[in-house]
Amino acid sequence: MRRRYCQDDDEATIDLTPLMDIVFIMLIFFIVTTSFIKESGVDVNRPSANTAERKEHGNILIAITANDEIWMDKRPVDIRAVRANVERLKAESPEASVVIQADKDSKNGLLVQVMDQVHLAGILNISIAAVKD
Repeated sequence: MRRRYCQDDDEATIDLTPLMDIVFIMLIFFIVTTSFIKESGVDVNRPSANTAERKEHGNILIAITANDEIWMDKRPVDIRAVRANVERLKAESPEASVVIQADKDSKNGLLVQVMDQVHLAGILNISIAAVKD
């Protein structure tokens, strides 16, 4: 009888394998569903507008500084490389939209050139960032 009682104690352990499986599945779920914030990499003094609207999801951000530098993904980009970079980012997320953050002291001609390059890359949803008065 004593021998049988000792054998029951060995079988009374808790198996943690299903618990670990659930924890790993939850971890993968949260990693996949997390949205990452993308930034252009430079602060821009945006112009003000009375009709400005808040847009929550701008997947591709392009910044134009006051001294006419173009920034994408926290690095300066030449105007000739904007189209290639936008096409690369569009391949990562096909439903992407572009938000251009142009400084109020930047040249309008450069803004039009950037918009043209984005349009040539195949993205028609282009927004220009402004501060609401």
